[in-house]
Amino acid sequence: MIKGKDYKRITEEVFRLVEEGIHVVDTEGKTIIYNDAMAKMEKMNRSEVLRKPFREVFSHIEEDQSTILNALKYGKTTSQVKQTYQNIVGREITTINSTYPLILDGKIVGAVEIAKNITDVQKLSHTILKFQEETQEPEETRKKKIKAYSFDMIIGQSQNFVGVVNRAKKAAQSDASVLICGETGTGKELFAQSIHYHSNRKSKPLLAQNCAALPESLLEGILFGTARGGFTGAMDRAGLFEQADGGSLLLDEVSAMPYGLQGKLLRVLQEDYLRRVGGTRDIPLNVRIIATINEPAEKLIEKGLLRKDLYYRLAVITINIPPLRERRDDILLLAEKFMQKHNKRFGKELWMISEPAKKKLLDHDYPGNVRELENIIIEAVSMAENEHVLTAEHLNIEKSVNSSLIEYGKAVELGLPDYLQQIENRLIQQALLSSGNNISRAAKQLGIKRQTLQHKLKKMQNLQ
Repeated sequence: MIKGKDYKRITEEVFRLVEEGIHVVDTEGKTIIYNDAMAKMEKMNRSEVLRKPFREVFSHIEEDQSTILNALKYGKTTSQVKQTYQNIVGREITTINSTYPLILDGKIVGAVEIAKNITDVQKLSHTILKFQEETQEPEETRKKKIKAYSFDMIIGQSQNFVGVVNRAKKAAQSDASVLICGETGTGKELFAQSIHYHSNRKSKPLLAQNCAALPESLLEGILFGTARGGFTGAMDRAGLFEQADGGSLLLDEVSAMPYGLQGKLLRVLQEDYLRRVGGTRDIPLNVRIIATINEPAEKLIEKGLLRKDLYYRLAVITINIPPLRERRDDILLLAEKFMQKHNKRFGKELWMISEPAKKKLLDHDYPGNVRELENIIIEAVSMAENEHVLTAEHLNIEKSVNSSLIEYGKAVELGLPDYLQQIENRLIQQALLSSGNNISRAAKQLGIKRQTLQHKLKKMQNLQ
């Protein structure tokens, strides 16, 4: 049987071990719990805070600005609020806080604040925004330094791919938002840049942000900017939306953006103006959004990774880039182009691809798409000696690291049974193709009985 005093000791021990900072005050405003994480965050000793009045220890915080005192006095709850303040020795701390009143029998008996330290993240946010402002240059200067992609650089002759390119060219003449869908390595950024540089915004900036690369607290400031005085230490910084004024903003992997921030993005797109983080002034926008996703939108929405309302706002025009396995007529064409490109890079003189090497290239399924094919050719060209013919021996396809990682990702997504079934079906199709649809020869290639192959073929037909 656990006694009352033991409950208190257990609670204090649990609070001591958690990573978030926890600060609890009683009805008189005296600190009764102040865990190690909070003490480390605020660079204070627990003995300096425990059993002492909050106002005495944190006298530099204005009473009406303190979330913990507002919770204690007025029962006010705050959730995920960014706060920047100074500790007892004047060191600036930035945290994300959630504060709640503690209510017992209808009366407020205390307040608890749960805090996460983002001081370093906040500093990084200011540094990135400042760097972006300082490196903004006239478009003419940037074009001299950075080679922009264009539709002329998009290689492909497969009918389905040519149709997608033509659709993208039409999208370039519009000013509507574009959602580019395609697996990893299909060339989404190539399409995005081509759309921008063939549009009437081509003389204005094209800025890009990978939404999977940054935490929400940093990404919000990067996109929307910050306002001086919005919180202590905040500077007036223009975010990417403002910096891309008149041009385009590429939001790569937009489904990786935290769900709450997707709602803020939706409001900005609906209203055509924004407020900087901590600001009160409405800033009008003139930016075209180009977003990318690497899974079908329906799956992302079903998984809760992409807001349906944001999807409809972004997908005014959709560009669906087919994977390389669905444009097999382009494999050798791309391989030739990559060989020529990297001949110059590595000082080689490979003139042609042997027939066995072509067959090896055509037999692969390219889960990493065009990027994987280029990586294979890069390795082959770099490892060639004084030959003029790229041979099958040069092609290290089976050990492609990119391919292995993506295949693993597909196995996780589909589940092992479905993934293994997919591989089996693929091997059967390849065996039938190479044997001229002769079931006996295909079964021999696969190392199974003819009757077993017939049974599997019947099963595959039933699933279609």
